[in-house]
Formats: sequence, structure tokens, C-alpha cells
Amino acid sequence: MPLGFLTLFFAWPVVAIIGLGARAQMLVTLTSPDTWQLVAFTLGQAAASTVVAIAAGMPLAFLLARCKLPGKAAIQAIVLVPFVLPTVVVGLAFRSLMPDGGVWSIILANAFFNVAVVARTVGGLWANTDRRAEDAARALGATKIKAFTAVTLPALTPAIGSAAAVVFLFCSTSFGVVLILGGAEYRTLETEIYLRTVQLFDLPGAAALSILQLAAVVTALVIGAVARKRRQAALKLRGRQETARRPVGGEWIVVGIAYAVIVLLLTPIVSLISQSSVEGFAALSGTGHDNSLEVTGFRAAINSLSTATDATLLALVLGVLSSVALTQLGKTAELVDVAMMLPLGVSAVTVGFGYLITLDALPGDLRTSPLLVPLAQAIVVTPLIIRILLPVLRSIDDRLRQAASTLGASPVRVWLEVDLPLAGRSLVTAAAFGYVVALGEFGATSFLARPDAPTLPIAIGRLISRPGELNNQMAYAACTLLMVVTIAVAVLIERFRTTVEEF
Repeated sequence: MPLGFLTLFFAWPVVAIIGLGARAQMLVTLTSPDTWQLVAFTLGQAAASTVVAIAAGMPLAFLLARCKLPGKAAIQAIVLVPFVLPTVVVGLAFRSLMPDGGVWSIILANAFFNVAVVARTVGGLWANTDRRAEDAARALGATKIKAFTAVTLPALTPAIGSAAAVVFLFCSTSFGVVLILGGAEYRTLETEIYLRTVQLFDLPGAAALSILQLAAVVTALVIGAVARKRRQAALKLRGRQETARRPVGGEWIVVGIAYAVIVLLLTPIVSLISQSSVEGFAALSGTGHDNSLEVTGFRAAINSLSTATDATLLALVLGVLSSVALTQLGKTAELVDVAMMLPLGVSAVTVGFGYLITLDALPGDLRTSPLLVPLAQAIVVTPLIIRILLPVLRSIDDRLRQAASTLGASPVRVWLEVDLPLAGRSLVTAAAFGYVVALGEFGATSFLARPDAPTLPIAIGRLISRPGELNNQMAYAACTLLMVVTIAVAVLIERFRTTVEEF
């Protein structure tokens, strides 16, 4: 069932785009200097953002993995918040800090999103790295820096590589941030595909660019999968250990840097909240300056809640079925796992574009259906749910299932009596995480949402693109609403103690 859904609502649209681009504009696009300028900027800003995210995330990884300090749970929640914030919210937050935009605002905003990926991925392995090897190096006369570079850093390389690949993937397909902060001057492949489709109606050219982007993200996915496998092997070999202790000596410098990073992570959030006003919240009951929206801001918020709920329920069904199946498959499990992860790497804009050129062939022409947005969001959310749930199901001792079966339990009852109680907390976390991702999804939704039924991120995008102080006030108030919801869910995720390190 999940593979059938994936084939119909992901593989078919993407293959159609490949066919459209290959038939029409591929050669022209590949030989155009403008195309390679787009590619260079896309890869360059993604690489720079990855470097900044790793530099900021490493001190946080040390703080989370090796330090026993009060308030650590609050720190973990704060670190996770940027990762789950909608892109349009982050874009507007950085625009309030850096009104002139520019390359650095894009780099810093993308890094802001992904610091959590580095901190949690590297921290997950660092917490299981035996301190005794480092202590032995110190006993033999090595300085703390030498012991770190010669002993600890090589052990963390699989996690750093995995985090770098995932961060690069997310930054190279960044849409909302680049669209808001880059404007017409700075464009990536992602935003160019959107502009060619929506404004220029150049579908063949957009399809050709989608092929280039698809090749880049698949490469990043393969590198990330290899690095993740090495990291999981390292974790399995080491097992769980308690390595946290109170910092000593020069470790306090690293802790101080980590707290400085936390302050920097909070700065855009505080800036955005400070831009909100009572007038802006009151204006959400209207449609903005000169009726910039076709519905009220509160109606757009209700649309967001409704579509995110539908998308999350669908993604939970697909994600649970996929995770259960993957635990039972043999040698083909890795291949199927990679197939189910592909939507995580392929641009949401590309998927939304693919829907526009394919789904009219289905009965009823789904392109005009209100179900289209939840379907697209479910494609984005399902891989995230699998990544959270699958490791937990694989860690359950199979002897428990065998014992239940021996006592006469059917496969369904084995799942209900054994798997579900043990994986229940992770299931709740997966649902919460998927919900906030669907709530803030902007890429595919920007293609598919009808003007009379926008979600809140789409409404924010329209408000900030139209003149009028009232529109700005409404946009900041709407962003604050989205941010409050995502922060609440981030705290819930931390309460259930499931990390995002598997991403």
C-alpha cells in the first residue's frame, strides 16, 4: 500500500517532469550560462550554510552529550525549535533582523534551520563515545585539543558526515527562505522552478531544472545514507554509555560558546515576536490591505489546521505500515527504505509541479480537489515518520513477538500487545513532528493551494508580497501564531524524549 501510494503520488509526477524536461529544454538549459550560475549559487549557499551549521552545532553537541548541567531539557527543546519552524516564519524573522536581505541572510537562515540536525546527530554518537580513550591520550601527555583531534574527532566522523549530507540536502532545496530573503536578485534552482512555472509559464524549462535538482539531491541522499549507516554501526558497536559529567577546565569555554549559539538561535524568534502587534492580531479577522487575501487570516489558520491534520493521519497510516513491513523484510529492506526516503530529498516544489502536469489523468481531476494539498504534505511527512518509528521497531526484541505468536496471538494482536506499547511514545512524537512539518509546509503547497483556500504559510507569503503596513502587521501576527504552535509541539517532542538524529 505505501509503495503503491508512493508510485502514484510521487514517482509518476517526478518521472513525468523528467520526461517533459528531457523532451523539450534539457539541452538548451544545460548549455545556458544562466543555468550554471543558478547551480553555482545553489551549491555555494548550501555549502556555506552547512559549514556554518556544523560550526554552530558542534559546541551544542558537546553540551548535550558530555555535560551534566541544570536546565538541559530546556536547552534540548530550544535547539529543536528552529528545525520545526515553518520556512516562511524563519524567512520573515531574518528579514526583520536583516531588512536588506542578501546572501548572508540566506546562509544564516538556512544554518539556523539545521543547527539542530548537527547537534542531535553528532551528539547522539558523542554521548556513546568511550571517554577512556581520550583520557588515555591525556595521560600519555596529549593536550585536550590534541586528544580531541586525534581520538574523539575521528570517532565522530561518521556522524559529522551524516549531518553534513542531510544539512546540505535541506539547504540546497530551501524554498521559503530564499524566496523571501533573496527576492529577484538571488535565486536557487528551487525558486527558479517556482518562478518559471507560476510567473513565466515556462513548464519545459522548469522541468529541465527539476532534473538537475533531482540529480543533486539523489547524490546527497546516497552520501547521507552511507554516512548514516556508518554512524548506526558505530552506535551499535559502542552501545549506550553514560558519558555526561560536569565540565572542567577549558571545557567551560566550549560550554560558553554553546550558550552563545543558543542566544543567537533565540534572536530571530524574539525579533519576530517583537514585530507583532495587537493591531496585527486584530487584522487577522479581515483580508488585509485592499483585500490582499480572498479569505480572512483566521480562515487561513483553520485551513492549515485542517489540511495538516488530514496529511498527518494519512502519513501515519503510510508510515506505520512501511515501518512494520521494513522490520520484516530481509535483504530487500534497505532498497525499500531508500525508496521510501526519496520524497525527503526531492524538492517539494518539484512534486507540486509534477502534480500539475499529471493528476488531470486521474478520475475527477485531482488538481482541483481540496485533497490535493494533504496528499502532497503527506508525501513530505511520511519519510519523517518512518525515520522516527523504524529504529524503535527494529530495536524491539523479536523473541517477544515470537512468544506472543506461540501463545496464539494473531499478527495484528502481536502488534497491538507488543509493538504498540513499546513504540507508543515514538508514535506520538512522530505524529507531533509530522503535524508541525505539514502545518508549515510551503513548497508544494504554494503550487497547489487554491486562492480561496490558502493555508497560513501561503497567506503569509501573499501578505508580505503586497504593499501596505496592515499586510505586514498581519504577516508578523500570523507568523507568531505558527511559531507558538511549533514551539509547543517541540516541547512535546522533547517530553517524549525522541530525537531527530536519524534524519
